[in-house]
Amino acid sequence: MYVAVKGGKEAITNAHKLLAEKRRGDPRVPELGISQIKEQLGLSVDRVMTEGSLYDSELAAIAIKQAQGDLVEAIFLVRAYRTTLSRFGFSIPIETTRMQIQRRISSSFKDIPGGQILGPTYDYTHRLIDFTLRVPENVNSEICRAESAEKAIQNNMTRVADLLANEGLLDNEATYGNNGPVADLTRDPLELPAGRDVRLQNLARGDEGFILSLAYSLQRGFGASGHPFLGEIRYGKVTVEFVPEELGFPIEIGEIPITECIMFNRFMGSSDTPPQFIKGYGLTFGHCERKAMAMSIVDYALSSRELGEKNEYPAQDEEFVLFHSDNVQAAGFVEHLKLPHYVDFQADLVLMRNRLAEFKNDGRKNRGIEDEQAI
Repeated sequence: MYVAVKGGKEAITNAHKLLAEKRRGDPRVPELGISQIKEQLGLSVDRVMTEGSLYDSELAAIAIKQAQGDLVEAIFLVRAYRTTLSRFGFSIPIETTRMQIQRRISSSFKDIPGGQILGPTYDYTHRLIDFTLRVPENVNSEICRAESAEKAIQNNMTRVADLLANEGLLDNEATYGNNGPVADLTRDPLELPAGRDVRLQNLARGDEGFILSLAYSLQRGFGASGHPFLGEIRYGKVTVEFVPEELGFPIEIGEIPITECIMFNRFMGSSDTPPQFIKGYGLTFGHCERKAMAMSIVDYALSSRELGEKNEYPAQDEEFVLFHSDNVQAAGFVEHLKLPHYVDFQADLVLMRNRLAEFKNDGRKNRGIEDEQAI
């Protein structure tokens, strides 16, 4: 991302002071605490962590406060901080089948092992402003709700995808080369053609609005996937394990909440591949269902090369999707236009003045010729 050129120290210092005042707002209003942002603006925190590629809810909350709620700016701050951190190793791949589930639904099967768990969701709300939120709620009621939410957690639920896999109707993910080394998009530049591991990392870091629009375009006909089906979306906590070099065996280093989504897309088969459903996959930090669903739809579209399908639509174009989905890069390229372009514009200004003069001269010449022909 382009970073603003420094110049005019006193003016920039004053701009920083004005920004601090603007961020604070009316001093008569109590200052927003980091814990308030973490606990009451959780969905924003989850998005910043996901697209910032760093799981740290407190850091994400600080970034949101610093950016005055501008999530793209907050994501930029988190990514910048991330580059200062040292890496001491890689965790073992998380096992989402052992997730402590708080929400889990499927729109492909009505009756699923373990049942449908609605959990915390806006899906069934009426989208009416709740004016009672103006008044702080009783602390005891908050505690009661927290306890009831904990009781809803269930563990080790069978994947809905396994139902189709047992019938041989689901693709074998080994064809995507998932047993090889995993690329790290946070350290290595994006190269094309990209493997599925790179594509999924890129989509997870990509702007939610952009990915959502691509998924919408696919459903409106700008894609060959037809109507995808939500196999399963689940939200809950998973255990993160790490193998210290001095121990040689895995140890638990914590738990993180994630959202996982699997979409089913029909594939009618080819000369080498039998008819089957192909999985689109999405995974995010925290509770980001819309992002995970859109991600899984676009994931399938980007698999067209492996499936032998034509790349006819924007969401199937790997270069278009992967290079333009990053909101930090996109914001930087657009916002760099605020930097001084005086010399460039002066060159264009001289060019346009000369072209305008030529146009006027040609117009006068043409009018003279017309006058002579009229005489």
